[in-house]
Amino acid sequence: MEILFLGTGAGSPSRQRNVSSLALKLLDERNEIWLFDIGEGTQHQILKTTIRPRKVTKIFLTHLHGDHLFGLPGFLASRANQGGSEPLTIYGPDGIEAFVTASLKASQTHLTYPIKYVVLKTPGVIFDDATFKVSFAPLDHRITSLGYRIEEKAHPGELLMDRIKEAQIPSGPVYAKLKAGETVTLPDGRTFDGHDFIGPDQPGRTVAILGDTRQTPNALALAENADVLVHESTFGPEETQLAKQYYHSTNIQAAKLAKKAHVKRLLLNHISARYIGPGVKTLQTTAKQIFPHTWVVNDLEEIDVPFIKGGA
Repeated sequence: MEILFLGTGAGSPSRQRNVSSLALKLLDERNEIWLFDIGEGTQHQILKTTIRPRKVTKIFLTHLHGDHLFGLPGFLASRANQGGSEPLTIYGPDGIEAFVTASLKASQTHLTYPIKYVVLKTPGVIFDDATFKVSFAPLDHRITSLGYRIEEKAHPGELLMDRIKEAQIPSGPVYAKLKAGETVTLPDGRTFDGHDFIGPDQPGRTVAILGDTRQTPNALALAENADVLVHESTFGPEETQLAKQYYHSTNIQAAKLAKKAHVKRLLLNHISARYIGPGVKTLQTTAKQIFPHTWVVNDLEEIDVPFIKGGA
């Protein structure tokens, strides 16, 4: 699992940062990529990466402001032009289907794959299968803005080879049966229950990705004990009132949330073009004073979310 930041800027693109978009790469886990927001120019950023548009199976939109949305019609068209045929699911606030439909109709764009729209209204679980669960809750912005919590299901425990050797079980296909939890009988008549040779399930990873927001209790619930929290940092440490006025957050507020939610890492994005060079360093150093595991991300930066055995 990796998070690839395609755009980390706020409002308008700058020379240093494109507008909001990130890719949650689940190639090892599902052979899929999920996009969260898709601001103008996202497909240009994708060209600088190894991402194949046909691997994108889901797009989650936090809200419908242009810096999080305007890249969607172009990406949909390019996905079709590049041979994409797999269905695509788009999750987002009310109005997303109307926006896409109008854009494609006006440009006479014909897609080669079906789109399923999931309009998010009632907070809770919106996707749940054998490998992942995704839930959402509303945040506090000028328009409807959402936060997402992506939870990986537990991985099966490892085969305990030391215990197998102690039992003097010979190698062979029997190992696969033990790993599957089956009861096996050896040629010498001994019987073993596979569950006795499997370690405890390994906890999956959790990532919280929040849209633009002021401080709200829902953000804490979404971020609780997450391995990674992606949080906006539109304003700096001395701009609390401006953040409140414009329905955004400061880097300090994000750090306090990360600390309270007991997350492992805080990744700050949605950085205003006012912050370059030393300004970006200030955002990071002041936030780290509250939550040390803070990082201000840059465009095209990829962050690994490692699977930690035993949940350590």
